[in-house]
Amino acid sequence: MSVLRLPASWLRGGSSKGVFLRAADLPADPEERDRLLARLLGSPDPYGRQTDGLGSGVSSTSKVVLLSRSQRPDADIDYLFGHAAIESGRIDWSGSCGNLSAAVGPAAILAGLMAAPAAGELLVRIWQVNTAKHILARVPIQDGLPAQHGEHSQDGLAFPGAPIQLDFLDPAGSSGGPLFPTGQPYDLLAPEGMAPVPATLIDAANPLVIVAASDLGLRGDEHPAQLNQDAALLARLEALRCQASVSMGLAPDAQAAGLRTATPKLAWVAPACAHLTQDGRAIAAHQVDLLARTVSMGKVHQGFTGTGTIALGAAAAMAGTVLSRLLGGQLQGRPLRFAHPGGINDIELQMQAGRIAAARLTRSARVLMHGEVWVPA
Repeated sequence: MSVLRLPASWLRGGSSKGVFLRAADLPADPEERDRLLARLLGSPDPYGRQTDGLGSGVSSTSKVVLLSRSQRPDADIDYLFGHAAIESGRIDWSGSCGNLSAAVGPAAILAGLMAAPAAGELLVRIWQVNTAKHILARVPIQDGLPAQHGEHSQDGLAFPGAPIQLDFLDPAGSSGGPLFPTGQPYDLLAPEGMAPVPATLIDAANPLVIVAASDLGLRGDEHPAQLNQDAALLARLEALRCQASVSMGLAPDAQAAGLRTATPKLAWVAPACAHLTQDGRAIAAHQVDLLARTVSMGKVHQGFTGTGTIALGAAAAMAGTVLSRLLGGQLQGRPLRFAHPGGINDIELQMQAGRIAAARLTRSARVLMHGEVWVPA
């Protein structure tokens, strides 16, 4: 069997890791491309570990990014994101990854798609292909390369890094529709055999379904390891997610929604309370506005997704949502601050005439490997 040797970089972006490749180096046929990328990560893997690939058996590392020079006059780099299902190897191209957005600029420099100055900061205008949205990334540069050291810390990461400011411009309607795909901020989801659950179906950076933890019989401070052992709960969450996908116009029926594993994601929120993170740190109720948990690719996430953070911020800023009702009103004029299993996230929105002009996240990125990845052909 021949082996394909592809130029590649492996980077951490925020709390995710992914393999970055030039789109031009991959097969033109989408099915052949997807099989190659899944094999690169080590999927399909019935054992769920991806031992024979660069993935590591969790959704936040089973990711690929394809980069190319943008043909758009208002962008430098086209960023296409793929999320691989670990067991099946199916790659979902329906959404974006907010955390890996921080690594797009550094990876583009390594791939020779952009030139960096000797020092200072490089503004990278990113066209996010999956969602047809712009992202502005400010990448710190040292010795002509992406800076690898800095003081920016992020909960869920063991080491600090150089801060990369990300502005997600006009993030509403990432799937081509409005901020609220159903036309309202408050809906009822009632999959067959289940009691109705109030929900906000929102689309900002990625589509997200938001429900109250109490409506799921949860407190909101449970740890992922505990929840991921509850097969009945995971099945209920998936049923809610699939019905929401149909209601949002993202899938024609529940069966098709089940194949669209990356989006929408589902999150639940609860009032702030004193609790411990999964690494044992204490968070006091006054430190945050609320608690939040989310499901990614069928499992409760160890932290919280970057795009989900943006969608939560958008829901907090709008009247009548599950989130603004929990907060006692719209949250505007200051960042939303919420606790997740790994710590605390902040999201800052820039509003103009009642619409979201931009959402700002600060993340870091680090180069883990740059060279060749070998894939059995």
